Amino acid sequence: MKRSLALLLALLFCLAAFAACGVGETSKPTAQPSAPDAPSATEAPSEAPTLPLEPNVTVRVGAMTGPTGIGMVKMMETYKESDAYDFTVKTAADQLSPMLLQGELDAAAVPANLAAILYNKSQGKIRVAAINTLGVLSILERGESIKTLADLRGKTVHMLSTAKGSVPEYTLRYLLAQNGVDADKDITFVWKSQQEILADLNKGTATVTLLPQPAATAAMVQIEGLRKAIDLGEAWDALDTSAQSVTGVLVVRAGFAEEHPQAYARLLEDYEASINYVKANVDEVAPLVEEYVGIKAPIAKKAIPSCSLTYIDGNEMKEVLSSYLNVLYEQDSKAVGGQLPDSAFYLGADN
Repeated sequence: MKRSLALLLALLFCLAAFAACGVGETSKPTAQPSAPDAPSATEAPSEAPTLPLEPNVTVRVGAMTGPTGIGMVKMMETYKESDAYDFTVKTAADQLSPMLLQGELDAAAVPANLAAILYNKSQGKIRVAAINTLGVLSILERGESIKTLADLRGKTVHMLSTAKGSVPEYTLRYLLAQNGVDADKDITFVWKSQQEILADLNKGTATVTLLPQPAATAAMVQIEGLRKAIDLGEAWDALDTSAQSVTGVLVVRAGFAEEHPQAYARLLEDYEASINYVKANVDEVAPLVEEYVGIKAPIAKKAIPSCSLTYIDGNEMKEVLSSYLNVLYEQDSKAVGGQLPDSAFYLGADN
């Protein structure tokens, strides 16, 4: 997908032969990139990056141990001997948020609603560049009683503690409401870690849980009789709404994008190419997922096709994401930080 604004900035940058400085908000010494300007044709998909790397700039990128991290593993492998990128992988979004706000990261893959919260909290200093993940949530049941969302009425649903106040909780609440279920009156939520939920499912003290990929695949592999009862992405698509379900996005510091347009444009090219490569080469990248994200290769191989990896930027990103955030806002304004982001939030889109 074309990123006309970012590419124009990059070309102007090159023509002016601007001598860029290193990333400025860290005491880390300026790094010299050692990677080639673009991965070789045998290492990348057909739409491989074409823009040159920006000299003397290390782009600090954050991801989580889920689909957002999985989509970056080709980048991580390509630049493992290079100073072009410095990757940080965390288990939860609340570990990345302060790093973004304090200028310790230049870009990060985070939950869609968190991007809006960060934009409001930072007074516009954190903006969204692309959608990277659509629906990845599933209701799992150890049993056969749940066929529809209405069947969750009266059930206890075990939820990841990291999902509280984030995309999984808000998505489930919205879908329940659309199916006539009052989440506060009809559902009992139990918030626990992934390890605790798996232990409870194994013991039989829990029978229903909501998990994202690849955790959902891992759970079904480990626990006998655990099945996918409802795919929330499919449930969302079945609604009479123009909004798509969005799980994750790539956000960047506005200052980074403005100060280093060439590095920013190259980041988007590299990320899109990495996502496309992961989707097209599941067997090859599964060991990379284990190496860089910590998810066992056999689980990664099974989970990647269900991770809804995508790359959407520009005006299409704005249309899709703004519709989704509006759904969350109407449900609970706190889900997006109290107010909907204005048009400046969407980098690369028309105002």
